[in-house]
Amino acid sequence: MAHFVERFLNSKKDEPLIILDLGSQDINGSYKPLFLFPGWRYLGLDISDGKNVDIVVSNLYSWKNIPSDYADVFVSGQTFEHIDYIWLTMKEIFRVIKPGGLCCIIAPSSGIEHKYPIDCWRIYPDGFKALANYAGFEIIEISTQWEDLKYPDGSDMWHDSLLIGRKPEKIISGLDHHLEWLKSLLQKILGTSSLVFP
Repeated sequence: MAHFVERFLNSKKDEPLIILDLGSQDINGSYKPLFLFPGWRYLGLDISDGKNVDIVVSNLYSWKNIPSDYADVFVSGQTFEHIDYIWLTMKEIFRVIKPGGLCCIIAPSSGIEHKYPIDCWRIYPDGFKALANYAGFEIIEISTQWEDLKYPDGSDMWHDSLLIGRKPEKIISGLDHHLEWLKSLLQKILGTSSLVFP
């Protein structure tokens, strides 16, 4: 997560940003210190109240208490393995991020079972690619820590996977997609590129 902040958010330190963190309850630490800049508003999301939780989302697949296009940045670490239907959660993440906004999601690709209260998934790069594509994100980076880096806390066993994605500025609906296809077809048939659609 520090890598994400350094590479993608350091240039925005003077901008007002809303950052949502899913799975934010401080059990073994928190990402909050990475986001403590004067103009930034960090909000922790979790399924139950607790330390570092600002918003309780009782349903992981429908966050009625968070408006669409709300957050500039969405982060989540070591949470996705504990969510049954992660593809539905990805759609909610996409919904609440502003167009042009970023997400950074970290989840293990290996490691022991650790139910909290469930443990469903390990995610490889292709898994994150599928989730990003399903939700509609532009993929910026996907990687997995395949090698051991000798972390003193033993966290090498998780070999975390990382997804950094962006919500497109313009969302192309199914109808828009079909109109673009029709326009392209008509241009080929008529031999012109000057067709203008409202």
